Amino acid sequence: MWADVTNERKIFKFKSIDIEAIGGNDMNKNGNKENKNNREVQAEQQELSDEIIIGRNSVMEALKSGRSINKVLIAKGERQGSIKEVIALAKENRLIIQEVEMKKLDEITKGLRHQGVLVYASPVEYVEIEDILQKANDLGQPPFIVLLDELEDPHNLGAILRTADAAGVHGVLIPKRRSCPLSATVAKTSAGAVEYVPVARIGNVAQTIKELKKMGMWVVGADMDGDKTYYEADLTGALVLVIGSEGKGIGRLIKEQCDFLVQIPMCGKINSLNASVAGSILMFESAKQRILKGNK
Repeated sequence: MWADVTNERKIFKFKSIDIEAIGGNDMNKNGNKENKNNREVQAEQQELSDEIIIGRNSVMEALKSGRSINKVLIAKGERQGSIKEVIALAKENRLIIQEVEMKKLDEITKGLRHQGVLVYASPVEYVEIEDILQKANDLGQPPFIVLLDELEDPHNLGAILRTADAAGVHGVLIPKRRSCPLSATVAKTSAGAVEYVPVARIGNVAQTIKELKKMGMWVVGADMDGDKTYYEADLTGALVLVIGSEGKGIGRLIKEQCDFLVQIPMCGKINSLNASVAGSILMFESAKQRILKGNK
């Protein structure tokens, strides 16, 4: 399950509907009514963004197909009929489930009939960390990964993916919770890079970092109080570059897991940069060092 890969610093390893029986004429009557409603919902679905899927049947099929889903929204109090099956399948797939007011669903769907449920789907499939590591291995390069700690702005995420593609990053990691998922806005801002840069969703960020360090990867965090400037640091070899959220930066526990922190010198009155701008500077510094060192 794990494959051996060697870089200049260390040798490390990685892992490679059920229908409720109502009875008699009532079942036919209700079934015909539900089928009619489902057809109407599916027709209205075409008026929404591709990332929003509404209606019980459409949501069930999306969940069954294995499509990458960001989260499931259920109207509060909805537990009847096929909704129970939607919830069970979402839990089985370890998806984020949020209960919201019916009014919220009405707003999101612009008044279209949603039958008390909708999902936000990803514009592309998420991958596993092993896939990212395998990509680097196939290219004969030490892994270069960007980890985003609670980045919430879709425009920042899209810009980071665009830069990641240009800088030769093998993949990006984003937390499942308290983080911006892949969306139509992210895809548009990335200028198509979302199709080429693998993105993996992770659970516990600190635990993920620990596992990556066990594999021999160096973890470097971007922080205004960093130990050294970014151009003084060695950003080659098997590297995980951690970029924090727009307002708070990297969390304290995540900082403690980093091997070291780097800063970007600031000469003006503003003491910080936009997350995507800071990330771009660091990604291209690493790309430059790799090119000069001949391991990229």
